Amino acid sequence: MAHMITLLLVRHGQSQWNAEGRMQGQTAHVPLTPLGHTQAEMAAAQLAELRPGALISSDLVRALQTAEHCARATGLTVSTTPALREQGYGVLEGRPSHELWDVVDWTDAHWSAEGGESLAELHARVAAFLGQLCADPPADVVALVTHGDTIRAVQAVVAGLGPDAMPAVTPHNGSVTRLEICE
Repeated sequence: MAHMITLLLVRHGQSQWNAEGRMQGQTAHVPLTPLGHTQAEMAAAQLAELRPGALISSDLVRALQTAEHCARATGLTVSTTPALREQGYGVLEGRPSHELWDVVDWTDAHWSAEGGESLAELHARVAAFLGQLCADPPADVVALVTHGDTIRAVQAVVAGLGPDAMPAVTPHNGSVTRLEICE
């Protein structure tokens, strides 16, 4: 009989670059705004009610700051992994997002900016991480503090969908998305 693991996907609170409308990708140093900290506190309170047994975060600052709120609310220790980072956008990181609508090929899962990562590569990274998580789960309920595109990739992998069929809607900053995954 298969064992079910509950994933609680927490999207980091609003970052400074979210507020400024800048492409973040894997830029490591972007902190949360005051609103982002409030969103992280609210997500942490919701998470505590769901009683995760493990807390794993992306190693990027905005996710780590959110994970710290989650750790205080749950009493769990945060472990980090680069596997939960946002999709890398290479040379486009830091640029205003509105300038990129005509630059990025949003319809091609294999397109990437110079020095960046395609949706297909993000999907493969997430699938490998979930495979390892299922092979040796730290708990029955695992909280993952991560990023919008990464959450969409997790949703696709869990649903058995490829990178070309990732959900179009990105969860809001400070949201908690619950998924069941079978090991």
